[in-house]
Parts: sequence; C-alpha cells; structure tokens
Amino acid sequence: MIRALTRYSTRHPWKVIALWAVLGVALAGLAPMLIARVTEHQTGNFLPRGYDSAAALRIAEERFGVDPDATTVTVLVARSDGRALGAADRTAIEAGAAELARRRVVMPRADDQPSFLVPDRSQTPRVVPAMTAPDLSFGLLSVQLAGSPADPGVQGVYRTFRDGARAYFAEAGMRTGFTGPLADTVDRADDNRTATIVGGALVTGLIVLLNVLVFRSVLAAVLPLLAVAMIGGVAGAAVAGAAVLTGRKLDPGTPGLINVVLLGIGIDYLLFLLFRFREQLRARPEQPAREAAAQVARRVGTAITSAALTIVAAFATLGLATFGQFRSLGPAIAVAVLVMLLGSLTLFPALLAAAGRKMFWPSRSLHREVRDGRAARLGALVTRRPVAAVAASLALLGVLTAGLTGIRMDYGQGGSGGRTAAAATAAEIARSLPAGVSDPTSVLLTATDGAELTAARLDGLSRALREVDGVGQVAPAVLNGDHRAARIDLYPTVDPQSQQARDLVTGPIRAVVARHTPAGTAGHVGGTAAVLADVSTAVDHDLAVVLPVAAALIGLILLLLLRSLLAPVVLLLSVGLGFAATLGAATLLFQHALGGPGVSFTLPLVLFLFVVALGTDYNILITDRIREEMRRPGPARAAVARAVRHTAPAVATAGLVLAGSFATLATNPGSEQVAFAMALGILLSALVLSLVLVPALAALLGRGLWWPVRPRPAVGADPAGRTAASRPRSASARRPRRPRRPNSSAGANCSG
Repeated sequence: MIRALTRYSTRHPWKVIALWAVLGVALAGLAPMLIARVTEHQTGNFLPRGYDSAAALRIAEERFGVDPDATTVTVLVARSDGRALGAADRTAIEAGAAELARRRVVMPRADDQPSFLVPDRSQTPRVVPAMTAPDLSFGLLSVQLAGSPADPGVQGVYRTFRDGARAYFAEAGMRTGFTGPLADTVDRADDNRTATIVGGALVTGLIVLLNVLVFRSVLAAVLPLLAVAMIGGVAGAAVAGAAVLTGRKLDPGTPGLINVVLLGIGIDYLLFLLFRFREQLRARPEQPAREAAAQVARRVGTAITSAALTIVAAFATLGLATFGQFRSLGPAIAVAVLVMLLGSLTLFPALLAAAGRKMFWPSRSLHREVRDGRAARLGALVTRRPVAAVAASLALLGVLTAGLTGIRMDYGQGGSGGRTAAAATAAEIARSLPAGVSDPTSVLLTATDGAELTAARLDGLSRALREVDGVGQVAPAVLNGDHRAARIDLYPTVDPQSQQARDLVTGPIRAVVARHTPAGTAGHVGGTAAVLADVSTAVDHDLAVVLPVAAALIGLILLLLLRSLLAPVVLLLSVGLGFAATLGAATLLFQHALGGPGVSFTLPLVLFLFVVALGTDYNILITDRIREEMRRPGPARAAVARAVRHTAPAVATAGLVLAGSFATLATNPGSEQVAFAMALGILLSALVLSLVLVPALAALLGRGLWWPVRPRPAVGADPAGRTAASRPRSASARRPRRPRRPNSSAGANCSG
C-alpha cells in the first residue's frame, strides 16, 4: 500500500498536487460551517445518562423547556452615581429588559466571508429581570442566547447585544456589567487578541526560520506550510463530516487542538522526508530526482505510517471512555491524523518529485562534502559515554517527576481569574448576593406516583436545604405545567466551579435530597458544581481504563514495527518517564509555584496520549535508523553514532516546530497549562529521550536491543555502510572498459 501510493505520487506529481489543492481550498471553506453544527458546549451533555447531574439536565430540558444549546449572561445594572436604586430605577430596569427582549440582534459579518459558509447566529434574546441586591446597589437581568460560547458567531451576537444594552442604560444614567461563561470567554478572547495574532505569526516565522537555517532554501521553507494548510483543510472537513454522519458532538476546543496537532505532525513528517531526500541526493548525485523521491518516500513512509498509526491507536482507546468529551476527541484526532498520513504518503512525495533538486535552491549543500557537525559530535559523545548519558537523562526526568507529589485535579473551566471585566462583575455581585446567584445549583424532582406536586409537599425539602451550611439562599419551588415536576434553585456562597462547591454538592446537598425527597418523587441535583463533580468521577474511571489500554496498543504497534521484544519495552519506558516528568513539571509550575487549585482535569489523559504517541514518533525514527545502521558491518556503537548523526537534525528541528505549535495554545484563554505541558513534553521527547536516552541505551545493549531477531549486516556492505547496489560509482567505474589485447607472455603463461 505504501509502495503503491508513493510510486504513483512520484510518477504523477502534478496530478496529485492539483487534486490536493482543489480539495484543500474547497473543503477548508466548508469546514467551519460543518464544525459549528456538531459543537457541544454543555459539559454536562458529555456525561453518561446514569450520572445524577445528567438526569437533572434531562428533566430541565423535557419538563421545563430549558434549551440545552442556550448560554446565560447575567447583566448587572446600577446607578452611575453609586446611589441605591429607587422605585423609578427599578421600573426603568424592568422596562429596559422588556425593550431588549424585543430587539433582534444581528450577527456582524466580515466583508470577506461568504454568507452561505457562515451560519447566521442572529437572534432575539430572552431577557428577564432576575433579582435585586438586598442593599439596592444593583439589579440583575438574565439573558439567554442560543449557541456555544466558543462559536465566533455567537460571540459576535453577544458583543452586539452588550454594546446595545450598555448604550440603552447609559441614556438612563445607569452603568452595566456582564458576567457568565459567554461574557468571560469574549472578554478573554478580546484581551488576548493581540497575543493570538502575534503567537500565530511567531510560529509561522519559527517554522520558516528553522527551515531556512537548516536547508538554506526558499522552497523548503515555504512548501511545508502550504502543504500542511492544504491537508489541514481536508482534515477539518473530514472530522466535521464524520461527526455529522455518526451523530457525535465535538468539544469547542477540539478544532483548535486538531489544527495545532496537524500543523506539528505535518511539518514533522515533511521534515523527515526532506532530510532523507537531501541525504539521498548527496549520496547518489547521479540518481534522477524522481527516483530518489520514490525511494525515500517508500523508506521513510514506513516509519511515518507506523508513527501516525501509533497516534491513531492511542486516541482510538478514548472510545472506551465514559466521558463524552474524551470519546468525541478520540475519533476526531484519529480521523485528522489519518488524513495527514494520506497526505504524507501522496502530497509530500509528489512535492519532492516535482521540485527535485530545486527543492534546496539556492543552497549548494548538495554539491559539497558534508562535514561532521554538532549531530556527529552528539552521537560520538552519547556512544562514548552511554552510562553517563543515561544517568544524566534519568536525573533530569526524576527531578521533574518529583513535582507529582501532592498533585490535585482542577475541574474549573480555566481562565484568567479576576483579570477580566466579567470576573470583576461576578465579584461585585458576590459582595451582596451569594456567589452562585448567577449560576445556581438546582434540585429537580419528578412525581413517580402519578400524583401532582404542590409547594406544600416540597416545603420539608426546601427547609432542609436552607439549613445546609454553604447554601446562601433557596428560591421558592417552581412547578412545571402539569405539576409533575418541580425545580428548587439553590444559591451557594462559594464559586460554583470551585472544589468547595463540588464538595458541597456531593456531600450535604445530595445527602439532604436523598433523605428529604417526598415519598412518591425522585430527586436529582444539577448545575455546574454537580456536573463537575460527576465529571471528576467519570475522568477518574477513564484514566484507570484508557491509559493501560493505550500503552498496550502502542506497544503492539512497536512490536510489529521493530520485530523485537526488548526494543518496544525500552521505548515505552522512556516515553512513560517523559510523560511523568512533563506532568510533574506542570504541577510544579501551576499548582506549587503559582498557587493554583491544581492541574486541569483533562491534562493527564490528553498529555499522556499526545506526549506518548507523538514522542513515540521520534523514537520510531531514531530506532528505525539505528536498526538500519546496525545491519552494516562494524561495532554497534558506531552504528548508533551514525544513526544519531543522520537523524538528530530532523528530530531536533521537528521537535522545535511541534513544541512551538503547541506553545501557541497559550494565547487561547484557559489553555495555558495544555500549551506549557505539550511544548515541554515534546521537547523532552525529542531532545532528551530520542537523541540521548534511547541512543545511549542502544549503545549499552548493542544488537541485543533487537532480541530475539538481531539485525544482520547486509550482503556486500562496506564498513561505511553502503551496499554494492547503493554505492556511488566513480567516473572511471561508469566508463566501459576497453578490451585488453592478448600478448605472447600471457599466452605462454596460459599454455604453460
């Protein structure tokens, strides 16, 4: 399969390039519209139906008409002069709510956006008065907008509504504040807009600069970005299309994560091909470029395929997860990587074949003798002192791993704490009202005996909930239309996303509901704190299941690729150490040094899959080259040194590019931990594990690393590592020999 794809692509390069260009441009335009249709922003909807908070969500939707796709914004309205609200002010606030509820908010659209590609999020929001502060310092409005806070269209609608509401109340001498998930997301996006633009430009500049420094070439610097962009457009549409066909929902952060992954691994795979292509052209200057491209693509394609399938297998294990956010992430990443693999086996070889030696223009490095550089010195150092190299690597990884001591999981939504206007508004509200007033915990009850529910029947439960320490207020029970369901809203005194709120829900509140729910009814606790508490349980279960299964699948792929029992164990242990060290470093920084509540609850699982799977890519490349070099005559340590010399530039450059790609996630609000951990994990995998630890272990174990099938030297290989077939011939060797004349002495000797 690999041979067929690479052979066709190198024989018909322009057809392959044209096909990818058309698909990339066409599908890249459709991807945003498709992804918007399959994005789910309610974390609770990712929980299995058996969880208590998931049952509460279903009751709210089915019995109270709560829109699962709606997001709530809380608007604070206060007098501009700071005085308490009077009766006329409260009447004006109610009138303002009615006026804003009649206005249709039109989604702003950029001039360069075709209307048929961008979903129209224009809508008329639901605006109702919520409550007034006890000291009459402000009043609150509850605003519902349809759509995900991560949807740019919904964000645009919110900005338009916010500006309109601010102007309306300003005319009445009042100031406004806005809080809630959507308001906080928009504030953080606006605050980080410059950083996002700069971060993207820096990564692009990093990729171009590294390629220019390494290859001294214009095409080699620009083509990787163009190629990955074409493949990325197809991959994005494929992910969205697969989600539509299977009915799966994507987390809002998944598309951005996919883009970063595709950029990183796509550049990695093309760099692997470029370095080997240049090496092949230097070794065989007489070989036609297309033939060299086909040979390199076939050889490196095997390693690339194994590396990509490792990522696919790792993320396929997320199908075993109970938490839907993980289950949707796995297939999405797998589909995107498979598309990138197809591009790596078709578009990338086609680009090499089409450009030929011009790929490295204007550099003259193809015509110069290669001198030993840093890579050669690194290979010599690691193989000369392998014990010291192993000890130094383990010491570094051990120090970072020590940071895991006392690790805690943070189930909050990340973000910037009190640095946004939305957070400042929430803090102002909390000074007069319970912290959970804009995000209440709800007790949902349904009648199981067929009798109607009444307020009197629920009084006992309401009184018991008021006595719970940590519950600031309890709203009157609200009955649905047929009086077969009821909702009691609780306003905790702690942040709904905090550990204290989760402990409150899982402990006293659920205990009170279990004891005081009236006979003939069933009660469930919902709301953000309840959802996050159940997410905690689901994630703990998934970590215990997914991690060992993913490790087993990666080990199986390595076993099939390397045809060895010992080598996969060495690689798995090394990437396992890299994972532990990376998670420990993230804990040291964000929990211990910065005093945060802990590391993000998704970080261990996502980090394990990415660092282990992507880190294995580099290990596959180095070990595959070590085995190739060990097939040649000579000491095993010399073979390892040659492998490091040839692969270190590719691995180091690819690692820096991929780490830089992940680092750009830091410009996305709430993704700082993921950005730091991913970038550090990739750097450790590339620069420490693949270039130091694994080669040092290979030098110590020698050809025994490949037990029980040790590589044997190829027939006809010279000590420099070339077989007779691949050895370049000198000019005299290529000229036909002239027939020798027979002489008398020769004849005499023969006859004698």
